[in-house]
Amino acid sequence: MNKVIMMGRLTRDPEVRYGGANNTAVARYSIAVDRRFKRDNEPTADFFNCVSFGKQGEFVEKYLRKGSKVLVEGELRNNNYQNKDGQMVYNVEINVANVEFAESKNSQGGSGDFGGGFAPSAAANDGFMNIPDGIEEELPFN
Repeated sequence: MNKVIMMGRLTRDPEVRYGGANNTAVARYSIAVDRRFKRDNEPTADFFNCVSFGKQGEFVEKYLRKGSKVLVEGELRNNNYQNKDGQMVYNVEINVANVEFAESKNSQGGSGDFGGGFAPSAAANDGFMNIPDGIEEELPFN
């Protein structure tokens, strides 16, 4: 079985190209994944190249930017090739089957809201929103 699931942040904006018979989107991007255990004089993150195709490539192009925190699911692929000097170049990338946001737009410093115009509680910082007084009649439950 070849399956990998990683959570990290995009290190740069995705590069998207269109090609093939159906003019399919091919999005290439890389993510930085924090290491669980950090040792002195060693990197604190690992960097992985990712590729998304088709509708998912279009999603990546439209919604993801440098710094976006994402969860990617896919499989590892070897993209080994021989360069113009005749030397083998070894490359591994994640062929992404599914990509999801791993944080809200507000967490990224964006200006989006949660659909109802409520702002998250800055003081609580516990993931819950403060609901303003006097809106009980607008809530779908009582």
